[in-house]
Amino acid sequence: MLAQHKDQRVAVLIDVQNLYHSARNLYHAKANFKEILKSAVGGRKLIRSFGYVVRTKTVEEKPFFEALVKLGIETRIRDLQEFYGGQKKADWDVGITVDAIKTAPSVDVIVLVSGDGDFVQLVEYLKNQGKRTEVLAFKRSASARLEETADEFINLENDSKKYLLKK
Repeated sequence: MLAQHKDQRVAVLIDVQNLYHSARNLYHAKANFKEILKSAVGGRKLIRSFGYVVRTKTVEEKPFFEALVKLGIETRIRDLQEFYGGQKKADWDVGITVDAIKTAPSVDVIVLVSGDGDFVQLVEYLKNQGKRTEVLAFKRSASARLEETADEFINLENDSKKYLLKK
Protein backbone atom coordinates (compact mmCIF):
# COMPACT_ATOMS: atom_id res chain seq x y z
CA MET A 1 0.00 0.00 0.00
CA LEU A 2 1.29 3.44 -0.85
CA ALA A 3 1.65 5.91 1.98
CA GLN A 4 -0.19 9.18 2.42
CA HIS A 5 1.86 12.27 3.15
CA LYS A 6 0.94 15.87 3.91
CA ASP A 7 2.39 17.32 0.69
CA GLN A 8 0.11 15.30 -1.57
CA ARG A 9 -2.33 17.36 -3.64
CA VAL A 10 -5.79 15.84 -3.44
CA ALA A 11 -9.01 16.02 -5.44
CA VAL A 12 -12.17 14.58 -3.88
CA LEU A 13 -15.09 13.48 -6.05
CA ILE A 14 -18.26 12.70 -4.09
CA ASP A 15 -21.04 10.67 -5.66
CA VAL A 16 -23.65 12.25 -3.37
CA GLN A 17 -26.55 10.07 -4.52
CA ASN A 18 -24.56 6.87 -3.95
CA LEU A 19 -23.65 7.89 -0.40
CA TYR A 20 -27.09 9.27 0.40
CA HIS A 21 -28.84 6.06 -0.63
CA SER A 22 -26.27 3.80 1.06
CA ALA A 23 -26.59 5.68 4.37
CA ARG A 24 -30.37 5.70 4.15
CA ASN A 25 -30.80 2.07 3.11
CA LEU A 26 -28.15 0.52 5.38
CA TYR A 27 -28.53 2.70 8.48
CA HIS A 28 -31.71 4.76 8.11
CA ALA A 29 -29.44 7.78 8.54
CA LYS A 30 -27.88 10.61 6.56
CA ALA A 31 -24.26 10.77 5.45
CA ASN A 32 -22.09 13.26 7.35
CA PHE A 33 -20.41 14.95 4.39
CA LYS A 34 -18.31 17.22 6.62
CA GLU A 35 -16.56 14.25 8.26
CA ILE A 36 -16.36 12.32 5.01
CA LEU A 37 -14.60 15.23 3.28
CA LYS A 38 -12.26 15.67 6.25
CA SER A 39 -11.26 11.99 6.13
CA ALA A 40 -10.91 12.04 2.34
CA VAL A 41 -8.45 14.94 2.54
CA GLY A 42 -6.64 13.41 5.51
CA GLY A 43 -4.54 16.47 6.39
CA ARG A 44 -3.21 16.81 2.86
CA LYS A 45 -3.56 19.71 0.41
CA LEU A 46 -7.08 19.86 -0.97
CA ILE A 47 -7.03 21.20 -4.53
CA ARG A 48 -10.67 20.61 -5.54
CA SER A 49 -13.69 18.82 -4.14
CA PHE A 50 -16.77 18.12 -6.20
CA GLY A 51 -20.17 16.90 -5.05
CA TYR A 52 -22.38 15.46 -7.77
CA VAL A 53 -26.03 16.08 -6.96
CA VAL A 54 -29.43 15.74 -8.56
CA ARG A 55 -32.08 18.45 -8.54
CA THR A 56 -35.75 17.46 -8.58
CA LYS A 57 -38.63 19.58 -9.85
CA THR A 58 -39.58 20.50 -6.26
CA VAL A 59 -36.07 21.93 -5.57
CA GLU A 60 -36.51 20.91 -1.91
CA GLU A 61 -32.85 19.88 -1.83
CA LYS A 62 -31.60 23.48 -2.30
CA PRO A 63 -30.64 23.95 1.41
CA PHE A 64 -28.69 20.67 1.27
CA PHE A 65 -26.79 21.86 -1.83
CA GLU A 66 -26.00 25.15 -0.05
CA ALA A 67 -24.70 23.22 2.97
CA LEU A 68 -22.32 21.27 0.71
CA VAL A 69 -20.99 24.54 -0.75
CA LYS A 70 -20.39 25.89 2.78
CA LEU A 71 -18.22 22.82 3.43
CA GLY A 72 -16.07 23.79 0.44
CA ILE A 73 -17.59 21.25 -1.92
CA GLU A 74 -18.23 22.52 -5.43
CA THR A 75 -21.63 21.19 -6.44
CA ARG A 76 -22.22 19.83 -9.89
CA ILE A 77 -25.97 19.83 -10.40
CA ARG A 78 -27.94 17.72 -12.85
CA ASP A 79 -31.71 17.79 -13.21
CA LEU A 80 -33.59 14.57 -12.60
CA GLN A 81 -34.88 13.25 -15.92
CA GLU A 82 -38.36 11.81 -15.91
CA PHE A 83 -39.37 9.60 -18.79
CA TYR A 84 -42.74 8.61 -20.18
CA GLY A 85 -44.06 5.83 -17.97
CA GLY A 86 -42.62 7.30 -14.78
CA GLN A 87 -39.03 6.06 -15.03
CA LYS A 88 -36.51 8.49 -13.52
CA LYS A 89 -32.80 8.83 -14.23
CA ALA A 90 -29.96 10.99 -12.99
CA ASP A 91 -26.64 9.36 -13.73
CA TRP A 92 -23.39 11.17 -12.94
CA ASP A 93 -20.93 8.39 -13.88
CA VAL A 94 -19.70 10.07 -17.07
CA GLY A 95 -19.49 13.52 -15.41
CA ILE A 96 -17.47 12.16 -12.49
CA THR A 97 -15.17 10.29 -14.87
CA VAL A 98 -14.56 13.37 -17.04
CA ASP A 99 -13.83 15.58 -14.00
CA ALA A 100 -11.43 12.97 -12.60
CA ILE A 101 -9.51 12.77 -15.88
CA LYS A 102 -9.46 16.57 -16.28
CA THR A 103 -8.35 17.15 -12.68
CA ALA A 104 -5.78 14.33 -12.50
CA PRO A 105 -2.82 16.26 -14.05
CA SER A 106 -2.92 18.85 -11.22
CA VAL A 107 -3.11 16.41 -8.28
CA ASP A 108 -1.29 13.43 -6.80
CA VAL A 109 -4.34 11.68 -5.37
CA ILE A 110 -7.91 11.20 -6.57
CA VAL A 111 -10.32 10.26 -3.80
CA LEU A 112 -13.55 8.79 -5.08
CA VAL A 113 -16.37 8.78 -2.55
CA SER A 114 -18.59 6.11 -4.07
CA GLY A 115 -19.01 2.38 -4.03
CA ASP A 116 -20.23 2.24 -7.63
CA GLY A 117 -18.51 -0.54 -9.56
CA ASP A 118 -18.86 1.47 -12.76
CA PHE A 119 -15.75 3.38 -11.64
CA VAL A 120 -13.36 0.39 -11.77
CA GLN A 121 -12.07 1.35 -15.23
CA LEU A 122 -11.61 4.97 -14.11
CA VAL A 123 -9.54 3.87 -11.11
CA GLU A 124 -7.43 1.60 -13.34
CA TYR A 125 -6.86 4.48 -15.77
CA LEU A 126 -5.86 6.90 -13.00
CA LYS A 127 -3.42 4.38 -11.53
CA ASN A 128 -1.87 3.93 -14.99
CA GLN A 129 -1.38 7.70 -15.05
CA GLY A 130 0.63 7.43 -11.82
CA LYS A 131 -2.11 8.74 -9.54
CA ARG A 132 -2.84 7.36 -6.09
CA THR A 133 -6.48 6.27 -5.93
CA GLU A 134 -8.52 6.07 -2.77
CA VAL A 135 -12.14 5.03 -2.41
CA LEU A 136 -14.37 5.87 0.55
CA ALA A 137 -17.65 3.97 0.76
CA PHE A 138 -19.88 1.80 2.90
CA LYS A 139 -18.45 -1.68 2.28
CA ARG A 140 -21.83 -3.46 2.24
CA SER A 141 -23.00 -1.33 -0.70
CA ALA A 142 -19.63 -1.07 -2.46
CA SER A 143 -18.33 -3.04 -5.41
CA ALA A 144 -15.75 -5.60 -4.29
CA ARG A 145 -13.90 -5.06 -7.57
CA LEU A 146 -13.70 -1.29 -6.94
CA GLU A 147 -12.39 -1.96 -3.43
CA GLU A 148 -9.70 -4.31 -4.81
CA THR A 149 -8.68 -1.97 -7.63
CA ALA A 150 -8.12 1.20 -5.58
CA ASP A 151 -4.78 1.80 -3.86
CA GLU A 152 -6.72 2.22 -0.63
CA PHE A 153 -10.32 1.51 0.38
CA ILE A 154 -11.69 3.26 3.45
CA ASN A 155 -14.76 1.52 4.81
CA LEU A 156 -17.06 4.18 6.27
CA GLU A 157 -18.81 1.43 8.25
CA ASN A 158 -15.74 1.09 10.49
CA ASP A 159 -16.65 4.39 12.16
CA SER A 160 -20.32 4.78 11.34
CA LYS A 161 -20.95 7.12 14.32
CA LYS A 162 -18.53 9.58 12.73
CA TYR A 163 -19.82 9.30 9.17
CA LEU A 164 -23.57 9.13 9.81
CA LEU A 165 -26.12 11.58 11.15
CA LYS A 166 -29.18 9.95 12.68
CA LYS A 167 -32.41 11.29 11.24
